[in-house]
Order: sequence, then C-alpha cells, then structure tokens
Amino acid sequence: MSHAPTTGPTGVRRHDREIVALAVPAFGALVAEPLFVMADSAIVGHLGTRQLAGLGVAAALLTTAAGVFVFLAYATTAAVARRIGAGDRRAAIRQGMDGIWLGALLGAAVAAAVLVAAPALIRLFGASPTAAPYGITYLRISALGIPAMLVVLAATGVLRGLQDTRTPLYVAVGGFALNTALNVALVYGAGLGIAGSAWGTVIAQCAMAAVYLAVVVRGARRHGASLRPDAAGIRACAQAGAPLLVRTLSLRAVLMIATAVAARLGDDEIAAHQIVLSLWNLLAFALDAIAIAGQAIIGRYLGAGDSDGAKAVCRRMVQWGVVSGVVLGALVVLSRPVFVPLFTSDPGVRGTLLPALLVVAVGQPVAGAVFVLDGVLMGAGDGPYLARAMLLVLAVFTPAALLVPVVGGGLTTLWWAMTVMMAVRLLTLWARARSGRWLVTGAVRA
Repeated sequence: MSHAPTTGPTGVRRHDREIVALAVPAFGALVAEPLFVMADSAIVGHLGTRQLAGLGVAAALLTTAAGVFVFLAYATTAAVARRIGAGDRRAAIRQGMDGIWLGALLGAAVAAAVLVAAPALIRLFGASPTAAPYGITYLRISALGIPAMLVVLAATGVLRGLQDTRTPLYVAVGGFALNTALNVALVYGAGLGIAGSAWGTVIAQCAMAAVYLAVVVRGARRHGASLRPDAAGIRACAQAGAPLLVRTLSLRAVLMIATAVAARLGDDEIAAHQIVLSLWNLLAFALDAIAIAGQAIIGRYLGAGDSDGAKAVCRRMVQWGVVSGVVLGALVVLSRPVFVPLFTSDPGVRGTLLPALLVVAVGQPVAGAVFVLDGVLMGAGDGPYLARAMLLVLAVFTPAALLVPVVGGGLTTLWWAMTVMMAVRLLTLWARARSGRWLVTGAVRA
C-alpha cells in the first residue's frame, strides 16, 4: 500500500476522494435495491387489492430474509479488503469465493424451507383469506430466487472489498430495469398475473448473480485463485458472519418492537409511524453508503498494517457522517410541507406525523456518526463487539419503548425512545473506537 500521508490537508483530501469514490456508487446501489419491491407493487397493484395485499406480505418476508443475511456482504467486504491491503489479490478473491459459496448453501437451505412453509408463513404474517393464495403463489416462486439473492449479497461484498462499488451500482440498475421489463411482459403480456411478477423478479435476480459470478470468476482466473468450495474457508466465513447476524437480528428486533408499540397507540399513530419509518430507512441508505466506504477502506488499511491510517480515515469519516446527518436533518425539516401530503391527507395522521418528523430530524447527526462507526468496526472485523453492543442497546430500548403507552406522549415519545436508542449505540461504538482495540492489523484478523 502507498505510504502517502494520512494526516494534514493532503491526507484529508485523499481520504475525501476515497470516501466519495466508494460512497456515491454504493448509495446508488442501495437505493436501487428497494426499487425491486416498488416496481413489483406498482405493477401488481393494477391487478387488484387482493393481489397487492398478498404481494405485500410475501415481499415483507423476502425483504426480512435479505436483511437478515446482509452479513454475507458485510463480513466478506472486511475479509477481502484486508487481503487487498496486504497486497494478496489472489487470496482476497479466494476469500470472496468462500463467502459466495456460503451464500449459495444458505440460499438453497432457506429456499427449501420457504417452499415448504410458505402457507404457514403467509398466515403468520396476517394475510387475509382472500389475499393469502396470492401471497403463497408469489412467495413460493420467489423462493427459487433466494439462492441468487444471497449470492448477490456475498458477491457485492467481494467487489466492495476489492474497492469497487461501481460494478454493484451498474448491476443493481441493470437488474432493476430487467425486473421492471419482465414484470410488465409476464404480468400483462403473458397474462400470468402475480405469478408473472414473481418469475420476473427471480429471473432478474439470477441474471444479477450470473453477472457477479462472471466478474469474480474472471478475476479468479486472472490471479490463479481456486473456484472450488473449501470447507475450512466456508466455515471461517460463517464464523465471521455469526456475530453480525446477531447484531442484525437485534436491530431488526428494535424496529419490530417500535412498530408493535406504535400499533398499540392507535390507527393514526401506526399509519404515521409507517411513514416516519419509511423516511428513516431512506435516510439510512444515504448514511449507510458512507459506512460501506468505511468497511472497504478500514479493512484495506488494517490489512496493510497501517493503524495510523485507519485511525485517520475513521476520524474523517465520522466528520462526514455528522455533517451528512446535519444536512439530512435540515432537509427533513424544510421538505415537510412537500413530503407529508404525498403520503396522507388525513388531518389526524398529519398531526401525529409532523412532531415525530422533527424528532427524526434532530437525531440525524447522531445517526450519521452511528452508521459510520458501525461500518468502521465492521471493516475491522470487530463483529463480536458489535453483537454484544447491539444486544445491550436492545436491552435498554425494549423497556423504554414498552413504557411509551404508559407514560403517554404518543408517537413523538416513541421516536424520542428511538433517538435515545441511537444515542446508546453511539456511546457503545464511540467507546470502542476510542479504545483502539479494533485496530488489529494483518491480512487476517487473529
């Protein structure tokens, strides 16, 4: 790795260029992913309310699966970036292949389980008797695409680790375009209804996986890396990903608890909560793009044995995160008159929504620092600490959220509890970053 300065104006400018070069394409790819579900919803929505309701339940299950297994991307990014920093591209690609094989194996197991359990899952998630058949149809067909979906996650991590976020952007945009075209052709042209939408998504996911595999295989052949599954390597990937799975499940639990509490507050509150949560997730994509850059850059610096460089770029990325949070918070406040009417005309929902949006805006600088530090520690391979910290956050948030209906204050109080949750996350992450214990150098984290 280059020994260019990591401090002073020259070092700061170099860090800024690296962050922008990785974060901007990463943001584009992140935003493209939820467009799959939006495109399916827009097309299926014209078939009827029952079809759309069935799709909504099935899509929620598939989105949850993708969210749970996102550790395939995170763990692979960190491991591959370390090898790149150590100057061993062949080992980096070999490490990436282990992650891809793990994704394929997990995908096959999950797909088999979903095929069998689809009716029970659709009923468990509350689909009505009229919507359930459509949900089962969509979920069973979509299950065939789960292996491809998890391969895409792992392969995305490989390319991010190789410091390439442009290719995932191109693949995501191409996949979205293909998915939309196939949905229209199969749903309306071929008259397949909701099944056509599911088949279009499966074909698009398989095409995306094929493109990723072609890119990785070409790199493997160029550098002489083996493509065969390696049991020890796959096991190591699973071990590295397990703590990140715990972290992700804990975060998912926080969001599910918040939604359950909002539902107990009343119809206006749960409707407003869904709107606020949608905005919060959109803002998270912007901040997560910086975190993804952090994963790739930090892993590379530590792989190269440059702990000073890792600390310097960590400081700079935290600054980026906080400033981005301030900007996003200001945009939320300024865009409220335009944003709110797009989602609801109900005076009761609007009255509940507006103060909650202000709380979200106030919390964005904290969220910016949290996302960046989360990415830094992921890039360092510090998964066990992230798992423990998120379990602590869940333990603090759960009683606070459950007390909201008791103490009153409605949705605004619930989102203050969410902001406190993010503040606790910040404290745990900041303490770890200050301790320096994450600065473990070498091609492999010992």
